[in-house]
Amino acid sequence: MTASSAKPVLVFDSGIGGLTVLREARVLMPERHFTYVADDAGFPYGGWEEGALKARLIDLFGRLLAKHDPEICVVACNTAFTLAGSDLRAAFPDMRFVGTVPAIKPAAERTRSGLVSVLATPGTVRRAYTRDLIHSFARRCEVNLVGSEKLARMAEAYIRGEPVADAAVRGEIAPCFVEEDGRRTDIVVLACTHYPFMANVFRRLAPWPVDWLDPAEAIARQARRLVPPLDGVAPGEDIAVFTSAGPDFATCRLMQSFGLRVV
Repeated sequence: MTASSAKPVLVFDSGIGGLTVLREARVLMPERHFTYVADDAGFPYGGWEEGALKARLIDLFGRLLAKHDPEICVVACNTAFTLAGSDLRAAFPDMRFVGTVPAIKPAAERTRSGLVSVLATPGTVRRAYTRDLIHSFARRCEVNLVGSEKLARMAEAYIRGEPVADAAVRGEIAPCFVEEDGRRTDIVVLACTHYPFMANVFRRLAPWPVDWLDPAEAIARQARRLVPPLDGVAPGEDIAVFTSAGPDFATCRLMQSFGLRVV
């Protein structure tokens, strides 16, 4: 296959947090072009009823695949993939999906204290998928699930350059830090792709140093394994699609800074 005949890599998120994954994917797949899709009309996913959100995702991907015909779909959203990943694969068996799940296995392998926290959305915390990951890979650890109602919105604001109060952020991350029998939490899994954009803020406000585990690079590596390399550099442009069809000026400017044309 030549670059001129290449299909795009589709990166999907509920909002703009999936840009963390896009950033890593571009490094590993420089010859590919990308279509970034933000379901901002449905954001945030944390408060959705599961059946309604699953139906929305199946319907939305049906339209996205028909319109953009991607080589592969990277679902850069923990809430979406832990809920509907298997359903998407069943509904679209000819498409390859790379999912995003909480990085509980690598956290369990790296922790020294045995105290691990998972900072996520309420939807991801509720998922049986998340509990199964803990049962399969972290039974020797004490895993503290922290479902933040507000942090995804804060991260969206922060990414756009809007001010976010330290006290508000500190209140959302505080439950991640546990002290028990002389041990302290030493790893916090960032189980929402929005959160790595605020990692420096988290580090500054944390009561003690921890490893903030960002899964973006691992997701990009998996996508690279599944996408065939091309001869030459892809000439196609990278675009951003918003389901609301009306992103604000700050969001459009952010997309431009990532080299994405909003369509």
